[in-house]
Parts: sequence; C-alpha cells; structure tokens
Amino acid sequence: MILQVEGIILKARDYKDTSKILDVYVKEKGIIGILSKGCKSMKSPLRSVSEPLIYGMFTIYYKEDKLSILNAVDINQSFKNIKKNIESISYSNFFSELVLQVIKQSDEKEEIYAILIDSLKKVDEGFSPKVISNIIQLKMLNFLGVFPNLEECVFCGTTQDIVTIDSNNHGFVCKGCHTNQKLISKKAMQLIRMFNYVDIGKISKLDINEEVNEEISKFLDDYYEKNTGIYLDAKRYIKKLTLIDI
Repeated sequence: MILQVEGIILKARDYKDTSKILDVYVKEKGIIGILSKGCKSMKSPLRSVSEPLIYGMFTIYYKEDKLSILNAVDINQSFKNIKKNIESISYSNFFSELVLQVIKQSDEKEEIYAILIDSLKKVDEGFSPKVISNIIQLKMLNFLGVFPNLEECVFCGTTQDIVTIDSNNHGFVCKGCHTNQKLISKKAMQLIRMFNYVDIGKISKLDINEEVNEEISKFLDDYYEKNTGIYLDAKRYIKKLTLIDI
C-alpha cells in the first residue's frame, strides 16, 4: 500500500552496503521503520533525504509491523541552522533520543510529535537549545506518568510558603514540611511550573538567566534518574561538550 505521511527521521543506521534503515516518527502512527534502498550511492535521489532531522512528507510502500520502503521525500524543513552548530546538533539528537524512549510508553503520538517539531523549529530559529531542552524534558514527564505535583505541597496540601521541589516525593514542599530536601530557588520553581503550560510553538522570547537554567537542568537530571528509568547517551555527550566549553 502506497502512503504519503508526514514525519521526521529520528535515527538512521546502515543496512548492508548501500542502504539505510530509518526510524521515522510519523505523525499519526508513531515510530515506523523504513528501508531507504540504495541511498548510500552517490547517484541515489534518496541520499540527501535519508538523514536524521529530515522533516517532510514521506511517500512509502507501507507494510504494517514490517519494514516499509521509502520512495521519496518532499522536505518541509531541513533544519539547516541546527546543523551548523555542534551544540544545537547535540541537543537535537537528545530530543530525538528522548522522544524515542517516551513514545514507547505513551499513546499520545500526535501531541508528542507536535512538541518535538516545535522544539526543533525553535532551536533552528536560534533560541537557546539548553532552555528548550528543559522545557521538552519537563513536558515529557506528563507522558511518562511521573509528572511532579506543582500545585501544592506533596505532604500537607498547602499552596503557601513553597520552598522547593523534591524529586523523591514528586513535587512541591512547603516551609513547614521541609526537612532535608535540597532547596531550589523561587525563580527556578516559577519557571518549571511555567514550562509545563507554555506552548513551545508560540515562544517569541526567552530571557532566562544561565544560572537559573542550570539549576532547572540539575533538578530535571535528578528527577529523571530517580523516577523514569531513562538514561540517554545523547545527554551524557552534551555534558562532555559542556566540560570542554562549547
């Protein structure tokens, strides 16, 4: 069956000498495997459209529960600005790897797809990939079923005198219930709560202090480690790049 589907390539791996298998996030179907036959040949029309972050309309010979076959791609956006910068590339790879893990645990295919595409577009437009990374990570917790309580103290239910967010207890902690939980700044807590509601596609300005953004990043690292079971190679690579001051 020949289909035209909107999607984005998240991962590409070599198959035999001349072909590749593509993991394509299709808007309506989730992740499907597509064989791009002969795409490694210099003369192949599929060569330039069989790489990660190619986003467009895929014409495929669709085989349910089997490898589909790629016929052609009409590109919507190639994210050329992302590909000019190693930091942007690294964060975009992280987005892709994260989504590949999350989609396995969620049926909300189209909503996750929209968040991913909007995130990549904003990075391509020049918005901070570090900030966008924090926003997409926070939103993905909704689909993993482990989103923290950002409405009230997880111990007593009050909305007053909130002093931190605790990874172990999954949410806000007030002054009266606080014991030895690590404190997080008020600004960081405000942004974390805002990130959950913000529509990434409608962001027109991001003016966030680097120190506060790093505080949010550390909280999310800790929260993912303690509550999701997801460990991503791309995130470890980003940390290595940070150490060499990209």
